Amino acid sequence: MRGVWAAFAAVAILGAGGPAMAAQPKPAPQAAPKPAPFTFQEVMIPMRDGVKLQTVIMAPANATGPLPILLRRTPYGVPDSAYTEVPETLKQLAADGYIFVIQNLRGRFKSEGTFSLSEDSTVTPGQGTIETRDAYDTIDWLVANVPNNNGRVGIYGVSYDGYTAGATLLGPHPALKAVSEQASPVDQWMNDDDHRYGALRLSYDFEYAVYEEADKNANTHFAFDKWDTYEWYLGVGPLSNLNDQHLRGAIRYWNEATEHPDYDAFWKSQAWAQTLHRSTVPNLNVAGFWDQEDPWGPWQIFRHAGESDPDHTDLMVAGPWYHGGWRGAVEMLGAARLGQDTSLAFRRDIEAPFFAYWLHDKGAKPDYAARMFQTGSNVWKAYAAWPPAEAKATSLYFHGDGSLSFEPPSAAETGKRAYVSDPANPVPYRQRPISPTYPGGDWRTWESADQRFVDHRPDVLTYVSAPLDRDVEVAGPVAAELFAASSGTDSDFVVKLIDVSPENAAKPEWIADFGPAPGQFARTANGYELPIAMEVRRGRYLESYEHPKALTPNKPVRWDVPLRDRDHVFKAGHRIMVQVQSTWFPLIDRNPQTFVPSIYAAKAKDFQAATQTVYSTPDLASRIILPVVAAGS
Repeated sequence: MRGVWAAFAAVAILGAGGPAMAAQPKPAPQAAPKPAPFTFQEVMIPMRDGVKLQTVIMAPANATGPLPILLRRTPYGVPDSAYTEVPETLKQLAADGYIFVIQNLRGRFKSEGTFSLSEDSTVTPGQGTIETRDAYDTIDWLVANVPNNNGRVGIYGVSYDGYTAGATLLGPHPALKAVSEQASPVDQWMNDDDHRYGALRLSYDFEYAVYEEADKNANTHFAFDKWDTYEWYLGVGPLSNLNDQHLRGAIRYWNEATEHPDYDAFWKSQAWAQTLHRSTVPNLNVAGFWDQEDPWGPWQIFRHAGESDPDHTDLMVAGPWYHGGWRGAVEMLGAARLGQDTSLAFRRDIEAPFFAYWLHDKGAKPDYAARMFQTGSNVWKAYAAWPPAEAKATSLYFHGDGSLSFEPPSAAETGKRAYVSDPANPVPYRQRPISPTYPGGDWRTWESADQRFVDHRPDVLTYVSAPLDRDVEVAGPVAAELFAASSGTDSDFVVKLIDVSPENAAKPEWIADFGPAPGQFARTANGYELPIAMEVRRGRYLESYEHPKALTPNKPVRWDVPLRDRDHVFKAGHRIMVQVQSTWFPLIDRNPQTFVPSIYAAKAKDFQAATQTVYSTPDLASRIILPVVAAGS
């Protein structure tokens, strides 16, 4: 701009008859600088073992009285200066007045000590995890040393920060009065980030291990040489090649994950929520129904703390969100408009009042056990108990002609359908090209993506209902019971429950997330196949998670596939669809379909095509089990 202004000034002088006659431009008035909303202090807080943790303290600059402390503990880095404006996602909390404290976990950035993804969540009997103890010591220091605090502390966070909040429940400091764990993982083998019932979440596990453990002072993106990671991971071949060709043993967590394929003591010792059996501090659990990373943990914490909750302080909230979406702005789900910014509604009407009550003595105590944004109807609902008592388990059956109905299969039907699963040509988990998990922005919303991209594949079975003649309201745990066989000695089955919008349901509109731009296509609800629930089960673990066992070729067995808690209305005129497949790549590592002691040590020759058969007969009745709420309940 400096050169542009100089040229403009020269023209003005010459046109006015020379320097003596030139009109001098007046400087633009300068706005008075805004006062900073926070003070800033960085300290190193000592833990009981002498390790010091880098901590940032931001207090409201205009505070007139003692305020509570709101703590967040993270491995991702703390701010290096005070917020110059209140962040949008904190405005509702900041309006009530808090001293915000953010701390790096031990071994991350300037914090001393050693960081380990596995040791961090390992439970010491009677003492919780490292994060239980470090949070206790941090709170002890804060209430004694931070000026103008009122002696009450809350802790919150999403994802890893959610785990550090949730772990405080195992041994809370007396000053800790409110917790909100949000999308906390609790058992990395059973579910959440790294596995789904023992099936390795390949791309996420590999990329996140590099992200966190490659550099103490950075969050590291793996350097792919192809944008389509489907092609890249397929080109790697057997999973052991990732270490041989790329990591070379340098990432501890990846080494540990591949050295412990089964549910052994290594993994069980990290299942920290298993030691939680009562509500110790008021806790607002938060989950996204479309969370692509940690959708399972908050429900487990809610259920374990609820084993003893006489004061009704163990609360559950869930909504139409991807991972951490409630900290942003979510007004759409797939192609459907939700009618409001559901994330803002959460922060304004649920989160802020929760902390205000327990830390400020403002407002009323929450009178619900669960608050859900019910999709389909697109309304907020409050429940006195979860799951609601009026929800009744109802079977939706597969039929041999590819239909779904609430009527069981008859003996006269064709009772099975089959496809060939080839690990050399796996089904992609989202539309290609599949960008890297980090920093690719499209990873966030893949769980709500239109599933029509696999409709043409011969290795995906589709079952679909007739258009519904009434609304079907589902509230509670959903599950699939599949009767299936494989010609191989190991196999995976993936089950997707899908809500199919009718054609001509909406006029075309531009993609709201990215705005209208040249070359973009319209996204509409016409025929949109919205996933409601998706999950995988691995055959070797059907009988035991600890001791894998080969399948008997071509013998039909029952595959129980939990599909987690849902609150959704399949609207009249919509259809319910189920897709069944045996690969989901590279989200889930390829099952060789030949039983080997460890898939992580499988050789190229072990990967074989297999014929997969799904049954729907009176005695082998594959079905989806829906917790249906009767109309008028």
